[in-house]
Amino acid sequence: MERKALLIIDMQKGSFANAVRLDAFAVMKRIDRVAREFRARGLPVLHIRHDGTKENFLIPGTVEWEIVDELRPEAKDIVVEKAANDAFYRTELDATLRDLNAGELLITGCATDFCVNATVHGALTRDWRVTILSDCHTTADRPGLGARSLIDFHNWLWAELTPTGGAIRVLDSESALAAIES
Repeated sequence: MERKALLIIDMQKGSFANAVRLDAFAVMKRIDRVAREFRARGLPVLHIRHDGTKENFLIPGTVEWEIVDELRPEAKDIVVEKAANDAFYRTELDATLRDLNAGELLITGCATDFCVNATVHGALTRDWRVTILSDCHTTADRPGLGARSLIDFHNWLWAELTPTGGAIRVLDSESALAAIES
């Protein structure tokens, strides 16, 4: 039987050290709540960690590269390393999810307009069923556009995308947790 898998993208210390991310600690708290529910149900939790060597940012082995203390991986969690925005690009993520018999991906993390968005699109082009947790991703203000507008726009965009062989939907964390419990 296929099961859900939780992806927590780039929730690394360096992602929050030099940029003000909208509602960062509340987002972390909601992601943690979903992750705890997944673990309690024996569902996989995958942390996606960015190797930013090419950008001279989030360098492996540094403090900034570590996952934030609020979401520190537990023993059964899986950590996938990536070096591009799309967590599927040249990583073992797709194979790992298939080995786990995952059928639906719940996507959370940082930054909405970069790695979260790229991974959503990467999942769709691989025919995954995708649910984005609308209140479990964050970003910073960008030139000419505030973080709130970026988050709202991406939640709208993802809800309007044409699904591939899979499906796509946008739910808040409470609705997603209720769906897991039923």
